[in-house]
Order: sequence, then C-alpha cells, then structure tokens
Amino acid sequence: MDVENGEGQVQVHLKTKQEHYAVPDVPYAIDGTVTTAELNTFVNTLLQQKDGSPVDFDFLVFDEYLRGRLCDHLREKAISFEDAIEIEYVERFPAPEPQDCLLHDDWVSAVKANGKWILTGCYDNTLNIWTNKGKHILTISGHTAPIKAVDWISLDEESGRFVSSSQDQTAMLWQWNVGSNTAECVSVCKGHERGVDSVSVSPDGQRFATGSWDTMLKVWSAELDDAGEGTSKRMKESGVRTPKMTLQGHRESISAVQWMDASTLLTGSWDHTLKVWDLSLEGIKTEISTNKSIFDASYSNLNRLIVTASADKNLRLYDARTNQGSVVRNTYLGHNAWVQAVMWSTTEEFLFVSGAYDNQNKLWDCRSPKAPLYDLLGHGEKVLDIDWTNPKYIVSGGADNSVRVFKSRKAVVESMDTK
Repeated sequence: MDVENGEGQVQVHLKTKQEHYAVPDVPYAIDGTVTTAELNTFVNTLLQQKDGSPVDFDFLVFDEYLRGRLCDHLREKAISFEDAIEIEYVERFPAPEPQDCLLHDDWVSAVKANGKWILTGCYDNTLNIWTNKGKHILTISGHTAPIKAVDWISLDEESGRFVSSSQDQTAMLWQWNVGSNTAECVSVCKGHERGVDSVSVSPDGQRFATGSWDTMLKVWSAELDDAGEGTSKRMKESGVRTPKMTLQGHRESISAVQWMDASTLLTGSWDHTLKVWDLSLEGIKTEISTNKSIFDASYSNLNRLIVTASADKNLRLYDARTNQGSVVRNTYLGHNAWVQAVMWSTTEEFLFVSGAYDNQNKLWDCRSPKAPLYDLLGHGEKVLDIDWTNPKYIVSGGADNSVRVFKSRKAVVESMDTK
C-alpha cells in the first residue's frame, strides 16, 4: 500500500462539535488523495440532508485546515499513515457579501463601526459619519493634517462620543448630537511631538491611549469633564487636555495600540516589537521581539492571541503568555504586498480580517495558514484600515478614496434566529 505517494487507503474517524451534523462514529477507509471537495461530498452523503441541500464543511486535520490532498497534509505533519486519523469537520463560514461603496474626497485612513454608524477619518483632515447603508450624515473639520485613527467612546440614541488622532500631533475628543446632527470638539489632547498613528478607548470608556511617531505611549481621560490635577485653569478653559500617563519603551513609531483589559495595553511598533504594558505598574509586562516592523496588531479576548501585520506580506500569530520556545504560533501567506491593517472578529474565536497594499482585504481562519477563507475584493488602491467591531459588517478604507462594506451572512442569520 503506497499511501505516501497518494495511493491506497487511510483509516479516518470523522468528528464534529456541531451535533446536528454528526455522522456514525466508526472508522472509514478513504483514499489518501482525497481533498476538501471530496470529503465534503462524502460527509454530505453520510448525512443525507433531509432538505437535499448540501452543507459546505472545512476539515481540520491535526489543528490545521486541509488545503490540499490528505496524504500531503499528513506527510508535512510527519504523521504515520498506519494510524487512524481523526478529522474534525466544521460548517464553513459563509462568504461576506459586498455592500455599499462610500465615496470620500481623499484617502480613507481610519474606519470604525458602531451599531448602524460608520466613523471615518481622511487625508483631507476631515472626519465623516455614515450609516452602514451608505448614507452620508456629517463631515467634521478640526484637524490640520491627515487623520490616522478613530475610535468610539460611547453611543446611544441621542449622542455619540469619539476620539480621532492625526499627523497634526494631536488627538481630538468629539461630542456628536444625533438629533441636531452637529459635532463639537470637546478637547484637543496635546503632548505628542510627532504624528499620532493609533488610538484605542478603554473597555469602560473612561480613558483612551495613543501611540505616536515620537515613540511614546500616552493615556488620557475620555471623560467630558476632565478636572484633572495639574491642569491649569487656562488650559481647561481653552479645551486643551494633557496626558494622565506617558510610557516610554519603544524605539520607533507606535503603529498599533489596544486595551487588552482595564489595566493592560498592547502596542506594536516599527521597532519590530510587541509590548504588553501594565498600567498599574506604569511599565512593560511582556515584550515580544519579531524580525519585522509591525504596522498593526490585534488582540482577541476570545482566544487570548495576537495577530500582527508586517511589511513582508505576511501575518503572524503570537501568544504573549508563552515564555519558552517560539512565540510565533503561525504565519499566514496570501497577500502580495505589505499588510497595513488587521483585526480579530469580536464574536468568532478563530476568524480575523486583514487589508493590504495589494488592494485586497482577506478573511482568515487562524487554523488555515496556507490560504485565507475569502478574498474581499473591491478596492482599486491600497487598503489603509479595516474594522470588524460590528459582527455584521466588515468595513475597510483605502487610497481609492472609498470605504467598502461587506455584510457577514452568518451574523445576519444568527440575528434573525434570535429575533
């Protein structure tokens, strides 16, 4: 039996955590050359779906999606072909559907969704608010240089608060009155000496953090009335705000900042490092050295892992809790140019999205390093930012002056089920 060359049979057990798709737990003898398509046909034949419609599955073999022939996958993993192989199958995440294209006057370098609203930041120094159906609501001026990052602080039926950061070396705190559709700048946050590339609001909405080209990480109050100590009366009256905390440690620009919990921050930098900061100690808790400049990083509260975007076209998965051996858990190949933005799903443990200078967004499963689940096409120029805060919508901004919206069919189906 020459199964190593793809000939002959392999004994497999087919398992699933989705019990309504379970098949009899007996060993099956299948050809070593089978691919995902043939396994799909096989499982659907065993299931004999009552309504006759086949279900698309993906197949996990030793914690990695099958993307070629089974025999090649086993050989790569150095698994004996004599052993019975356990294959787990999961229903495939449905392809997101392209929705609206939101046209701007310049590059869109920052996007963040919240409920039915999308907040964008542009290279023409403006902020814009849109509905997720593609209707433009408001243009907001105030910054004097391109906007690099935005984040929501709070939102209800009557008002929204958000923060923007810019190459003009400031972050600005905004209050939006939904009813009158007007926005005013509550505070200008001054303290950085170079452009401010990244911003993130704390889970409780009381603080936000900024990362800058001046290599500093700063923490600010996000409260409307910041009567902080050490703030002069003149600065309070002028609306100028100063940082509550400044943390030094990076050697080059901080390109990514994210709250991991109420007192912990993650930063990624052009200095090839990821750092985890403990704000109660005002210092670095963990540092991960990589061999590439980091353009973006995202931490998942669901799986406790960090995914990074870099100039070498690859995305990498890190575990900040690992002290021994390699902390790189996986490398994801698929983009053809440097990867500018990445973000985990907030509801799907294994999924994340990326946007790159090859004009493409990609939707990934972290168990499939060889290929993304889907290419999300539409941008005619490089992608500058991507957001999946709202589980129903993947939103991206690009140098084609547009925001692309992709609707997640799974989130839509689940919301209909729960109504």
